[in-house]
Amino acid sequence: VQLQASGGGLVQSGGSLRLSCQASGRPLSDYCAGWYRQAPGKEREFVAAISERGGDTFYKHSVKGRFTISRDNAQNTVHLQMDSVDPEDAAVYYCVADARIDMVLEGPSYWGQGTLVTVSS
Repeated sequence: VQLQASGGGLVQSGGSLRLSCQASGRPLSDYCAGWYRQAPGKEREFVAAISERGGDTFYKHSVKGRFTISRDNAQNTVHLQMDSVDPEDAAVYYCVADARIDMVLEGPSYWGQGTLVTVSS
């Protein structure tokens, strides 16, 4: 499966941004999906994950209650709604997928290119 992320940009602190990921090559419904991010000088980290049909979601503690992951299998898309954005959220965000939800959390097999989120304070 190929993944194409979009929606990054400049957002004010406290504002909102919605990231999208378009899958191609295979039905996204075959995979669990998620988002990772990497800030300058920091290691890449898990942000959020969602099961194949969206029944289960998982979040990094610091984004829980502010970010919402969702999916539309009919459109082969996964989204990350980012609300109450904090300067600490500035990073390159990557869309990921794997057949297993535990692998999405620990080490996904499939990665898209990143989309940059910049936060102004």
